[in-house]
Amino acid sequence: LPEVSLVAILDADKEGFLRSETSLIQTIGRAARNVNGRVILYADQITDSMRAAIEETRRRREIQLEYNRKHGITPETVRKQIRDIVQDAREEEARQEAEKAERIRRRAQAMRPEELARQIQELEEQMYEAAKKLEFERAAELRDEIKELRDVLTGLGQLHGWH
Repeated sequence: LPEVSLVAILDADKEGFLRSETSLIQTIGRAARNVNGRVILYADQITDSMRAAIEETRRRREIQLEYNRKHGITPETVRKQIRDIVQDAREEEARQEAEKAERIRRRAQAMRPEELARQIQELEEQMYEAAKKLEFERAAELRDEIKELRDVLTGLGQLHGWH
């Protein structure tokens, strides 16, 4: 996202999954495409992961600066209106959802009706279990998949005159 100009990492010295060297490098990189990008790491001490991420960022920046000098490039930040960013994100999300629904439909159309019904039942059980565990995003994904499968099953029923 070239529009990101500031990244602040709180508790950067708390070692773990989101504070590993790789995660820190990726997070720091969110501001890297902006000419005026800045990253602030809040910490009580510099950890090995922080030190390595900072050094890697410096190394990459030197390579980029040298490349720019060699090729006469003056970096510029891409500028988009906020509504363009939101619209782009919505369109991309809609495209991904449509592709996912199409994959589910193709897979379902290759199944026999009884297999499809059994698959729906299994997914419903998984959906309720996910909701019980407060995994609402997973439950919603399963709900959407169940809807696509039911649509295919309903279409098969109409095609063959089932009730």
